[in-house]
Amino acid sequence: MTNLLTVLPAFDTQPYTHILPSLEKALISSADLLTLDAFDVAKRAQVPSGEVKKLASAVLNGLNAFTTLREVGRPAGNVPATDPGQHEVISTLDDVLDTALDGGVAIGRVTEFVGESAAGKTQFLLTLLLSAQLNPPHGVGKAALYISTEAPLQTTRLAQILNQHSKLTVLPPDERPTMARVQSAHIHDLEAQDHILRFQVPVMLQRHDVGLLVIDSIAANYRPEFDKGKAKRSAAESFVKRSNQVTDLGTLLRETAEKYGIAVVVANQVADRFAAFEPPPSQLQTSQQVQKPPSVSAPQNLPILPSTTPQGTAHDGVITPPSLSTDDPLALDHQHRFFTGWGDDMQTTNLKTPSLGLAWTNQLSARVALVKVPIYEAKQYMAGEEPNIAGWKRTFKVVFSEWCQPSCSEFEISSGGVRSIAEQHENGS
Repeated sequence: MTNLLTVLPAFDTQPYTHILPSLEKALISSADLLTLDAFDVAKRAQVPSGEVKKLASAVLNGLNAFTTLREVGRPAGNVPATDPGQHEVISTLDDVLDTALDGGVAIGRVTEFVGESAAGKTQFLLTLLLSAQLNPPHGVGKAALYISTEAPLQTTRLAQILNQHSKLTVLPPDERPTMARVQSAHIHDLEAQDHILRFQVPVMLQRHDVGLLVIDSIAANYRPEFDKGKAKRSAAESFVKRSNQVTDLGTLLRETAEKYGIAVVVANQVADRFAAFEPPPSQLQTSQQVQKPPSVSAPQNLPILPSTTPQGTAHDGVITPPSLSTDDPLALDHQHRFFTGWGDDMQTTNLKTPSLGLAWTNQLSARVALVKVPIYEAKQYMAGEEPNIAGWKRTFKVVFSEWCQPSCSEFEISSGGVRSIAEQHENGS
């Protein structure tokens, strides 16, 4: 059958495997099966007419069941209907972070975790793969599907979180999530990505009773795809083509989340964003100084580090935000601060912008930015010596969301996953 699983993704093909290859070879579609005489179909495909009648009857029953579910207001895929206004979520397994998300990652929505390398994106995704298996209110009691476009699923780390997370280890054995309920697939290019998301994922969502779809990361396959053809097409053509593809991808993911009643969570990468600024001549020397962390003694001529230096000016020890190249409030340069997660506070030190641009941002229901800032080792530094990084301060920032308000929470990564920490250094010395 050329389109049977597209019409009925959950159809059980096992009883008909002996005739399906012949029907496929003869280009028999589902419409042909239901509208043509069974004898004519059998003759065309050279299969027994009685088997064709059985298959046609099974397909018709499947279509009737599908239509009945849709008429009573239930999503396709045998997903139980939810009451209007009911807020189903998948927990991050941390009370503070769940509060920031009004309970967790929402079902039926597309949520993005964006940040630099090692910011903690994959740690959150792995935690969600386990919490999705929990019963409400922490999960949906279903399996999870993990699609990777870069490194394969980190099974060793997933097992570590499962065995050491404080909220999972106290559960009875029959209520604990298992790695067996985490399905995974690896995608190497855009063509395979589109095919898998459109045709194979819907089948897996129903066959394995999946409640969470994770893609890590959403931007990886776009870089090589457009880099290899940049010599053959103009920058404008590449930009338009990529924008169209990104829009189609976002539409597909949103429809999948709504149709099957699942949460779609993606990881995204970032790129550097540069803001133009012209410090006053009287402040040139001051603006070259690096804002030192509390309790760190460093010389005035400490070299500027690209990853940690404020892209703004310092006046009397206070960092001002980078000035914009335009004062037009409708310009993209001005509005970046409201939807990227970087540049909306007075202490922004390294401006970033999520990959795939505004076209992708418009497809999201929520964006969570994971921002990391270096913590320097407190010691005396020699002139010209670079400061030593002792650790990182990580912030969980809800940039925008359909179901909760923007907020910030500090978190850390431990052997048991991610967890929030109290902000106790607000009154720094």
